[in-house]
Amino acid sequence: MTKRTAGTAVKGRALLFKLITWVLALGCFYLVYTRVEAAALRDGLTPMAYMSEFFGEANWVFWLCLMIPYSVFFYVVDTHATWRVIRWFNTDSLRFTQILPIRASAYILSLVNEQVGKGAMSLYLLKRHDVPVWQAVSSMIMLGVVEIYQLLFFSAVGVFLYFDLVEQASSVLPLPAILLTVYGVALLYIPIHLLYFKGVIFKGSTLRARPLLHAFRLARVRHYVFVLLFKAPNLLVAVMVYTLALALFQVNVNFGQMLAFLPVIFLAAALPLPFHAGALLLWTVLFPEYPEVGAFSLIMHTFFVVFNALIGLVFLPKANQELFPDSASQPKADSAGSMPVQGE
Repeated sequence: MTKRTAGTAVKGRALLFKLITWVLALGCFYLVYTRVEAAALRDGLTPMAYMSEFFGEANWVFWLCLMIPYSVFFYVVDTHATWRVIRWFNTDSLRFTQILPIRASAYILSLVNEQVGKGAMSLYLLKRHDVPVWQAVSSMIMLGVVEIYQLLFFSAVGVFLYFDLVEQASSVLPLPAILLTVYGVALLYIPIHLLYFKGVIFKGSTLRARPLLHAFRLARVRHYVFVLLFKAPNLLVAVMVYTLALALFQVNVNFGQMLAFLPVIFLAAALPLPFHAGALLLWTVLFPEYPEVGAFSLIMHTFFVVFNALIGLVFLPKANQELFPDSASQPKADSAGSMPVQGE
């Protein structure tokens, strides 16, 4: 197979994947719409009037008072966890104040694609600290893995404490069986992961030696535990914020429901579907009495990513100085296009 043929095949698979994700996303939106339509008919309203009434009853001022501090809090906690991992596995010379503008500016790129935002972090580490790109990316991957396990851990705690609420929400899907199976598989993988990267099992495997897995080779149990603890405040605050925000939209849910379900919803949001359609559908499945919460989740997520991008814009000049220090320090040409001569 020639390079041109191989490139065409790769583009074809990428296009097919994108088509499938959009079809699935449209399917999710359609299912949510049918649920909203059914709820609207029960109240003798059109879907548009039903949603207008839902959003019209919300206390938007208090909602902003919740969301703005939450977004700032998330940024600081998220940056701290990222900084710790980079210091452990990439460079110990990085200061927290240095990573703050870089992490913030990455939120701007994350509006387009989360992976592009991580690429900006890797570029900074390469240019300013001579960290090979793949080693930097490995730290970002490790953070992603810990985030997944954090969501699973807190969801498991919520399900254990409020198992009756999970059973009540199982009218559409057998949630207890699904969740317990996922928790079991994730738990079984932990010792395999740790033993593999310590070289205790599968000793002939060369996969662990790849630069992309650099952070996993260096990581010990304490590192995973510390990262989980560093990031935990974000999830716990998210549970409280979502519980209070839903109350502002006249949706009565309690902290236990949010603790059990919100981590699972966040996992669904990580699926590669446009507009986080998987999470949107899961909201309506978990809260069938309130199908309008799908739209609520879309507004919550949109505000969150846009406001974080605004934080990035505030720090963008500083981030540019960190990424391109040479261009910032070069003297500018005068209006005639010549460089100023010392003494002028």
